[in-house]
This record gives sequence, structure tokens and C-alpha cells, in this order.
Amino acid sequence: MKISLINNDPYLKPFEDTVLYRLNQFKKKVNELTKGKSLSEFANAHHYFGLHKTKSGWVYRDCLPNAQEVWLIGDFSEWKQIDNFKLKKEANGNFSIALKSTVLKHGDLYRLFVKWEGGSGDRIPAYAKRVVQDDQTKIFNAQVWFPAKAYKLKHSSPEEKDSVFIYEAHIGMASEEGKVATFNEFKENIIPKIHSLGYDTIQLMAIQEHPYYGSFGYHVSNFFAVSSRFGTPDELKELIDEAHKNGIRVIMDIVHSHAVKNEIEGISKYDGSDYQFFHAGGRGQHSAWDSRCFDYGKNDVLHFLLSNCKFWIEEYNFDGFRFDGVTSMLYLNHGLGTDFTSYNDYFNDNQDEDALAYLTMANKLIHEIKPDAITVAEEMSGMPGIASPIADGGFGFDYRLAMGIPDFWIKTIKEQKDENWHIGNIFYRLTDKRKDEKTINYSESHDQALVGDKTIIFRLADADMYYFMQINNMNMITERAVALHKMIQLITSATAQSGYLNFMGNEFGHPEWIDFPREGNNWSYHYARRQWSLAQNKDLAYFYLNSFNTELIHLLKCKNILNSEINLLSDKAYDQVLIFSRGDYIFVFNFNPFMSFKDYGFKTEEGNYKIILNSDDETFLGQGRINTEILYQTSDTEGQNILKLYIPVRTCFVLEKRKGD
Repeated sequence: MKISLINNDPYLKPFEDTVLYRLNQFKKKVNELTKGKSLSEFANAHHYFGLHKTKSGWVYRDCLPNAQEVWLIGDFSEWKQIDNFKLKKEANGNFSIALKSTVLKHGDLYRLFVKWEGGSGDRIPAYAKRVVQDDQTKIFNAQVWFPAKAYKLKHSSPEEKDSVFIYEAHIGMASEEGKVATFNEFKENIIPKIHSLGYDTIQLMAIQEHPYYGSFGYHVSNFFAVSSRFGTPDELKELIDEAHKNGIRVIMDIVHSHAVKNEIEGISKYDGSDYQFFHAGGRGQHSAWDSRCFDYGKNDVLHFLLSNCKFWIEEYNFDGFRFDGVTSMLYLNHGLGTDFTSYNDYFNDNQDEDALAYLTMANKLIHEIKPDAITVAEEMSGMPGIASPIADGGFGFDYRLAMGIPDFWIKTIKEQKDENWHIGNIFYRLTDKRKDEKTINYSESHDQALVGDKTIIFRLADADMYYFMQINNMNMITERAVALHKMIQLITSATAQSGYLNFMGNEFGHPEWIDFPREGNNWSYHYARRQWSLAQNKDLAYFYLNSFNTELIHLLKCKNILNSEINLLSDKAYDQVLIFSRGDYIFVFNFNPFMSFKDYGFKTEEGNYKIILNSDDETFLGQGRINTEILYQTSDTEGQNILKLYIPVRTCFVLEKRKGD
């Protein structure tokens, strides 16, 4: 059997047997689960388990193999274990109860009381679709959610594009006010911004319910519940509908790499055992994240997680997922302390083969349900095949995040003066990607903005941001920061292989960091917000950074540039000038902080060229040193087509080859 993944990369040949084994294990597990049917038909746990309204009343079902007795408790039972609300024990660890229609109503609170050998405790149902927290007691409960006039989705998903421009966003911190913002506020205030910026995909963080706001949504407790701190399930549907109406797709951060340790709010020790959803003992504990690790070898766990993927697409019309913590899933040591310098690091006894099979099944299922859905792997080890088609021997993700790029920019800015930046190394690090995979570039995401770290603009300007970002009062530090911020954004996006990502606010160099309310900051929301007004003030440099980002996104997207081959035209290390082409477009960068170049010549295709984006334009707070009205023409020099340009210090610009000029 020939595998394209192997054929495309001869260095994988020694590991061909392992690649084939993984592919066969995936197929074997799919057959075991589906028994000849589709994965979509299998992934329906959410239609059976949990609370459902029927023609005659209500039915609640759950799977708690280690439980001896289970009660439904809530307002209707005065939160007591009453015989009328005791679940019937069935085969295979299942429990169920049927109730009259008058027993429950929309908005009622409920949970389970579970008894097992040697103990008992309250549990929030694993398949609860709505979980709310009491403002006073801070206690979480499941809530009956069957509104009389449920919101009906009106707009279909926008068509799939060859490339993606992702705007990573967090609902709660999307307001300028010091508070938790809502789905409705995001719909009304932020979607128009994203649309005007040119991004075609929103990546929503922290959608699954999580007890601790400061976890950024990554310590999930209730996998089927929309985080109620942002609003209702119907309001999330309205938000997604509004995005679709504006031609913007919406994907969500889905966290299947681990779960919160909380036992009442979450599913840790759900039936009293340590191992219903997770590995028992030490393997079930993620020491670095203080969370629980799923056992992907259990069919019930696969049923739960695959159904969760289907639920979010089916119920909310999400257009796909960014899978969080994929590296942690792939390796038994979660990738910690491993440098991944050799292919041997991807093919040894450290891989969780069950997790590999699950991720492949998840991708197969998602594309089975919604063929044009997109899946993105947050994977930093460089596992070969993570974003290759399953039929080719890969895991089926559509994209992988280029997670090494932000680290590279941090290291470069932090450790080197920019006069020592090696542009050949920069180009290599930005373009060193597997040719058989689509990759999403980004210079920074939410990770780089967290308290204790620094955004790019903050690394470049530091404290001077507080005093010298007014356009009539800038100093050398902030002028440098603004110039390099534009250059880093353009070169990172323009070298992307099919996708680019930006975290909200970074497009205009949002100052400071993200710090969620916690005891250490006196529960302040001051840093858990976005100062949008900075980008609207023409007296501040943020306005011009925002304008530049808008233009570059529209250019790359509308001209479909990211799907063209990259051809290096010039990378003279001494000059610090980097020039490359993509199709009919030439990208020029002068990282030299001291030298401008007149009549800088390089070989390219014969023709006429016009500058269509220029960081030195006064519109973008440049110095206006380049005449963008000039039509540049190649000249024949010793049989070669040479284009000569004026390239000022710390500038970048894009030229378009004109046809018929």
C-alpha cells in the first residue's frame, strides 16, 4: 500500500510501518464503533443522554457505571433525594427517569445526587446544555433550557475559501468597559469591526462552560454547555447567524485535550470512580495544567467526545474547530521536556496511539457532517501528517498553527538589536513548513498577551507606549516600534501558507497585557478588556497601525495571494533587505535601521510594477518618502530583467505586476 505522506517525505520511509499501523488502528476502531454505519450515526450520545423533552413529558438518561443509586434533584424536589425522582438502574451502567410535563419548566435548576460504594455527591449532568452560576452563592447548576420561542438559525455558512484569515476573539474581554461582555455586545459591536478589517473567520475562545473565568476557557467543566457568563444559547446562535450574514465563518476553540479537576461542576469522578472518563492514577493527572487526562482508548469516552464535536456543529452551525492542546494529546509525556529535533521523536513509545486515532476520527466525523468545515491543530511538536488528509496517511486536520513563529519573534526582539537581525534566517523561519500541509502563520496570539509575557508592540516600545504614542509627541523608541510592528505583521502574513491569525486588538498594537480578575489583582477587570477607542483616535499611532493591518488583510485576501508560490528574489544579509514574490506580487522589506537604498536592483520577471501597499505612506504614519505614483519598469541588464527601487530605512511595501500598462 502506497502512502502519499511517505512519498512526499522520503525521511519518513524508515517509519512507514508505524504510519500504516496508525492508519489501520484508526480504521479498525471506526469499524468497531460504527459496525458498518457512519461515524455521524454513531456520534449521537447527546440525543440519548441528558435531559430531553418528549411528547408526554420529560426523560433524563445518563451513564454512571460505578454508581449504585442516582437521583434527580432541584427546585422541584427542594434539593432532596425523593423516591419520585430516583433514576431507574438499567444495563451497561445506564440510569433513566421519565417525568410528567408539569414537573419541569424552562429555567428550572437541577443536578444529580449520586451514591457509589463508599461515598456520594452532587454532580452536574455531563450532557447538560445549559449551566448557570448563582451570583451570590457562586454555585453552578444545570438549567432546563427549552424556551417557548427558541432562536432559529437563518443564514447558511459562507463558502469555503482557499485560505483563511482568522480573528481570534474572547467574548468576555471584548468590551472596553471593565466587565464580562456578552454575546449580544459582541454581535453588535465587534462583528462590524472584524468585517471592516477584512478577516473572514472568527475563532471564538472559551465557549464551553468553565468554572474559573481566568482559565481563558481551557479548564472546561461542561462540554455541551455554552458559558452562561456571556449569555444564552440562543444569543450565541444569533451571534453566529450575524457573522454568517456578513460572510464571516465562525469556528470555536474546542478543548478535548483535558478537563477541569472539579468534581461537582465537572466530570472528574463523575460516577465516583477515578476512571470513567479519564485514566486512573497518575496518568489521569496533567501535572503541568492541574487537570484530568482523557482515556481515548475507551469507547464510551470516544462516544462522548465525538458526539460533542457533532453537537456544536449541529446545534449552533459552527464552521469547524481549533483543537486546543493537540501536542499534549499526542504524547504520553504531553510533549514536555522534548525538543523534537529528530523524526525519531515522533515515532517511539512516547505516543498515545489512542489519542492519535481519536483525533483522526474527529476530523473524519467533522468533515462527514460538514464537508467544508475547517479544523485547526494547535500542535507545536511538528508531528508529520497532522494536517495531511487521512487517505494520505495523515490525521486529517485542514491546518496546523505555526506555533514556532511567535517564539521566534520573541527571541529575536528580546535577544538581538535589529541591526543584527539576519533577514535570511527570518525568511527561513517563516517559510520552513511542510509542503503537503496548510499552515496558519501568526506573529502573536492570546498566549503572548497574557500577564507575565509581552505583546510585540510592548516588547518593542515598553514603557514609552504610555507617553509617546501621540503622533505629535513620538520618540525614537515608539517610532521604531510602529515601523517594525507593521513590518512584522506584513512579513508574517505574506509568507503564510494558506492562513493567517490575529488575536483581537493586536492588529493595532493593543498596549499592555491580559490579566483576568483574580485575588492577586484584587479581582480587577482593568486588563481583561480591549481598548478599542485607541484605534479610533487619529491623534494616536494605534489608529494608523489599525489602518495598515486592514489594508494588508484586504490585499492578501482579495488577491488570493497566500495560495501562490513564494519565490525568493533577494536576501542580502549585509543590506538587511529581503525581497520575494508571490504570483504577480513582489514584497520588499528593508529591516536595516540605518541605511536607505537608492536604485536597489534585483532580478525578477519582465514587466511594469506599481506599489499598492506601502508602510511608509503617511496614511499609515510613515514618512512619505516613496512616490507610489511611479510605474516601475524592469530593464535589461546583461540579459537579465532587473527592477530598481528606492527602499527607505525600516519600510516594507508591495508591488503589483501590471498587465497592459
